[in-house]
Amino acid sequence: MRILSFSPLPPRLAFGLLALSALASASVSQAASQRERSFDADWQFLRSDALGAEAPDFDDSAWRTIDVPHDWSIEDLPQLSESTVGPFDPSLSEGGAYTGHVLGGIGWYRKGFVLNEADSGKLVSIRFDGVYMNADVWINGYHLGSHPYGYTSFEFDLTPHLKPAGQQNVIAVRVRNEGENSRWYSGSGIYRHCWLVVRNPIHVPTWGAFVTTPEVSTKQATVNIATEVRNDTDAAASIQVRARIHDAQGKVVKTTSRRLKLPAKEFTSVEQTLSLHTPKLWTPESPTLYTAEIEIAATDGSLLDQTTSTFGIRSIEVDAENGFRLNGQPILLKGCNVHHDNGPLGAAAIDRAEERRVELLKANGFNAIRCSHNPPSPAFLDACDRLGMLVIDEAFDCWNVGKKDQDYHLSFKGWAQRDIASMVRRDRNHPSVVIWSIGNEIPEQFRDEATAQMLREATLSHDSTRPITLAVCSDWGEVIKNWDTLSDVAFKHLDIGGYNYLPEKYESDHARHPDRVILGTESYPRFLYDYWSLVEKHPYVIGDFVWTAMDYFGESGIGHTWPEGEPWEFLQPWPWYNAWCGDLDVCGFKKPQSYYRDVVWGRSQIEMAVHAPLEEGVGEQVSGWGWPNESRSWNWSGQEGKPMDVTVYSRCEHVRLELNGKLIDEKPVSGETKLTVHFEVPYQPGELRAIGLIEGKPVADTVLRTTGAPAAIRLVPDRAAIRADRNDLSYVTVEIVDANGNRVPDAFLPVHFTVTGAGELAATGSAAPDDATSFHIPVRKTYQGRCLVILRPQGALGQITLSASADGLETATTVIETQ
Repeated sequence: MRILSFSPLPPRLAFGLLALSALASASVSQAASQRERSFDADWQFLRSDALGAEAPDFDDSAWRTIDVPHDWSIEDLPQLSESTVGPFDPSLSEGGAYTGHVLGGIGWYRKGFVLNEADSGKLVSIRFDGVYMNADVWINGYHLGSHPYGYTSFEFDLTPHLKPAGQQNVIAVRVRNEGENSRWYSGSGIYRHCWLVVRNPIHVPTWGAFVTTPEVSTKQATVNIATEVRNDTDAAASIQVRARIHDAQGKVVKTTSRRLKLPAKEFTSVEQTLSLHTPKLWTPESPTLYTAEIEIAATDGSLLDQTTSTFGIRSIEVDAENGFRLNGQPILLKGCNVHHDNGPLGAAAIDRAEERRVELLKANGFNAIRCSHNPPSPAFLDACDRLGMLVIDEAFDCWNVGKKDQDYHLSFKGWAQRDIASMVRRDRNHPSVVIWSIGNEIPEQFRDEATAQMLREATLSHDSTRPITLAVCSDWGEVIKNWDTLSDVAFKHLDIGGYNYLPEKYESDHARHPDRVILGTESYPRFLYDYWSLVEKHPYVIGDFVWTAMDYFGESGIGHTWPEGEPWEFLQPWPWYNAWCGDLDVCGFKKPQSYYRDVVWGRSQIEMAVHAPLEEGVGEQVSGWGWPNESRSWNWSGQEGKPMDVTVYSRCEHVRLELNGKLIDEKPVSGETKLTVHFEVPYQPGELRAIGLIEGKPVADTVLRTTGAPAAIRLVPDRAAIRADRNDLSYVTVEIVDANGNRVPDAFLPVHFTVTGAGELAATGSAAPDDATSFHIPVRKTYQGRCLVILRPQGALGQITLSASADGLETATTVIETQ
């Protein structure tokens, strides 16, 4: 038996010698407040190319003023053609249905700034958490360099090209999202945070603090802090490296200090080991965070530099006999895949939007997320740390062979190792990150062993505390026909074998390779019971990750249904724009498959849904990523007396179905029926009740009721008080309700909105996958009786007032406090 227990390698000094001036920096949580300054506000933006816009004296007075994170692909277009609607134009979109019919193109960003006297003699750099894609950056007309990949963070040194304190400097950024370069909605522009980094010439370089916990128990834990220190002065320096560990309440629980002499223009790494008694361990149920504060001081005690990093005390082990263990305890990975967009906000990685996604996923039973198929934002991982979500951090969707003509394969050879370093160094202090993935469904996965080995070694050179996987799929050709003899190359350099849609290979591959750890990195939602049964049955199958947890823009309509007898199409045509394959829709509302998951995972005893009426004599086909056209509704006007297909999901022994108190039928339900039972019910309005029975006794029930006509609008904010901060948001659910306050699930009404006070309308949205319209005009048609409004503070204390009106209904109002 091969047990993989992950502990750190010695610090890799070679990193300091690599030409990585454009590498990622630390996440927000690792930023020292004094040296990391938000650079998000007041950029000038032009959605077009502009000759000479890199010049500091270029006239940008006619450009728009915006804040980043910013995604121009989600913004409304001018009327470019007869098919232009909001941000969509199916006749001009180069990505088409793959990217949700939006446009990329070229955009420019410019920002002026002035340094003060206190910054004189300091090193100044600019860091971008993410720019999609092909970014070129200038300072005062000097071209600093390019960064092709749209998902890794990068940094440029500004110091040699800055004006003296008090004089204006100008940053210019040109972004090119051109051609067919993505299989999903990517967004365009500076869509994550931007930072100005000001530090002493003797300093901890970007992302230079690495915190590990090589020994972990509830009685004692060892914390190792490896700190890179650079001396960019012309003289040797005697310094102290001081480390403090703060607990979750901010109390200092351990300190250490080390003196050393650092030669001029040299770089070194300092290791400091501390022992904590009775530590609080980081787990999904109790995600306790500590903070490591690292100071670089002169021998007289004066502070030269400071950085902080949050971390969690936890251990990872995995093997085929005992599965995945966190802190020695087995955990089955209840996983999901997510793309990086935030629904109606597009790709803009506003902190609250990133946090809300994690909240929703955890609230719906998931304990693990695979970031498909690229590194997420630092804000997303910060939320996973705080809320207790395990993460597979994934690097690439392609290597040397592309999937689209202009995708990352064009840059892979020259940039892969730098982008791996960016991902791993940026994210390695996040306790939520438990597995690195070097790729997804790579075209050359079964033949390019050398690249897989290179990526493995590149990852381990920056962090050896986590296992490595790759999401391997069928080749629909010679390999799948000869799997036992041809597939092993793809798994050779992995600690965990990632399997996309290949559950039939789990047991036979285990027989051939008993030590192989298997993970379902992608699975079809309809076959959840089959996938999850294998996880529960075999310890070597450590989890399952459904495609997907939330609907996302692009890959339009892969979760569709279609009439029996018609051919299957992978994507759906315009006006479909989102994938429609999620447990949750783009607004975050539960879909029927999420209720089924609740039953399979034992979160609920019984759930029910009703299939929409089908054309007589015509059956329904369902995409592998789709779900039958069900909803939790008993509003079927016009179907009186006609048979309705009612599906009940239950972990009970029998299900009894009643309509208006009268027995319809009683049927057994079990694992053999995949916890699913169907009833045919002649429709009549009223109350449909499913009752779960164990040993003949009712133990649980679920009810659907016919509602009255729309009578009012109900506004339900997720939080009534938010920060007066551009990084916060209020999500307001808009519901059409009847006179008794029940949501009317067949209400499809346009609702008009007015926002006043200390905020603005950031976006509106509905779950409908084919309602392609603007996300920024103050009107939205409800879908299944509801829609969503997202409010964003403008930065001032006060109140944001949202009013909603619809024909024939009284105006509703809600007030959000900004604090």
